[in-house]
Amino acid sequence: MSTNTFLAVYLGSKDGSRMAAWNKLPEAERKAKEQQGMAAWGAWVQKHQDVIVEMGGPLGKTKKVDAGGITDISNVMTGFTLVRAPSQEAAAKLFENHPHFAIFPGEAVEIMPVLPIPGR
Repeated sequence: MSTNTFLAVYLGSKDGSRMAAWNKLPEAERKAKEQQGMAAWGAWVQKHQDVIVEMGGPLGKTKKVDAGGITDISNVMTGFTLVRAPSQEAAAKLFENHPHFAIFPGEAVEIMPVLPIPGR
């Protein structure tokens, strides 16, 4: 069975209700959840290490470049990972109950295929 590469983009709003609730947690509780989340994320990586192409990582502030120049913008992309799977559905199943939103205040993970460059 052939496999394809998929880009998983972690999404979460700095101004959303999940982040507001996270920020309202007492510091000790938030730190405990951070440790729990990082342990769960590490376990997720360990479980799926054979299909992770690139672990990726958190994303920082965004600059947009267009015909008008360079501007600072805000979006909801917080990180990314590249995985291999036989289908987009199979790739999506890798992220069910992911710590990004099951423990941390992230909102979702979007999975899209990395397509071949036309003409190559």
